[in-house]
Amino acid sequence: MIERRHITGLVLAGGQGSRMGGIDKGLQAFRGQPLVQHALQRLSPQVHTTLISANRHLDRYRSFGAPVLTDSLPGHAGPLAGFLAGLQHCRTEWLACVPCDSPMFPLDLVERLAHALRTQGGDIAIARTGTQLQPVFCLMKTHTADSLMRHLDAGGRRIERWCVEHGCVEVPFEEKAAFANANTLEELQKLESAHD
Repeated sequence: MIERRHITGLVLAGGQGSRMGGIDKGLQAFRGQPLVQHALQRLSPQVHTTLISANRHLDRYRSFGAPVLTDSLPGHAGPLAGFLAGLQHCRTEWLACVPCDSPMFPLDLVERLAHALRTQGGDIAIARTGTQLQPVFCLMKTHTADSLMRHLDAGGRRIERWCVEHGCVEVPFEEKAAFANANTLEELQKLESAHD
């Protein structure tokens, strides 16, 4: 049984925002609130406690009430660097991760990932919509930190390649629109219009 009290939630907001012209994606407004705040509000009821992975505007991110972690690796190693920071600071057996730029992810995301791990085994569960993996929506055992460090030290940057080592469970979700994300300001505007 993977209980809520055994799960820490991590919102990934440490990217460079390159496709948004370098602006800090997590702080962009969606329905009048920063994207990171939407993510925290959806994730918090699903986990015991929350963390934020960020590398800029740290005081602003701290104002949302969750501890803020920065990447320990240089060179913007991507989401895996955020995973590593979360795993290294996690005080529970499990870490659930979501990105800051998908403000409509399922309210039972973590429960469904946990159920799949409970029934199928494995150390990591990843959401899948149709044939498309959603690797930044995942639940992982905290003890995977050592293997992730080895993977990153070897130059690995792809989530899927690291997950293979841990008997990764792919968990199907039919609600594809719930995982829609905003990589550009135009996509953010479209996302807001679609949910008005």
